[in-house]
Amino acid sequence: MKAARFVTAGCVAAVLTSPAIILPALAQQASEDAPNGRYSMTPAPNGFLRMDTRSGAVSLCTLRDGNVTCTSSADERGALEAEIARLAKENAGLRERLAEVAQRGPGARLRDALPNDEEMNKALGLAETFMRRMMRIMREDAPKGDRL
Repeated sequence: MKAARFVTAGCVAAVLTSPAIILPALAQQASEDAPNGRYSMTPAPNGFLRMDTRSGAVSLCTLRDGNVTCTSSADERGALEAEIARLAKENAGLRERLAEVAQRGPGARLRDALPNDEEMNKALGLAETFMRRMMRIMREDAPKGDRL
């Protein structure tokens, strides 16, 4: 066990100390092993990134005190999956609502789009109030001899 740890630590130390020589070989080996292996290794400034190709989990592995230590990165995957699920549910609801509106026919859709009598009276009342105020302002600011 100690011999395996020493060999692994030595390999990581070699990768970290001489990246120009060993990294291209590791990249080639990683690309060859990726279809068959579970983990994919990618060089990083402080060590290397280990990605689990089955789950998508990413860990940063570094060499500390002769041991390789891998720490998981911040897991945003759960948050992304929750957001995807929320959007899928919202999308399904909107599709159902669109199907209901489409089934009612064009006449019903047009009636829903037009204002009813109460809304029309409210809008005309606002327009009338606006016009009366504007006319009053114009009369007050107009020269004395002119009449609107």
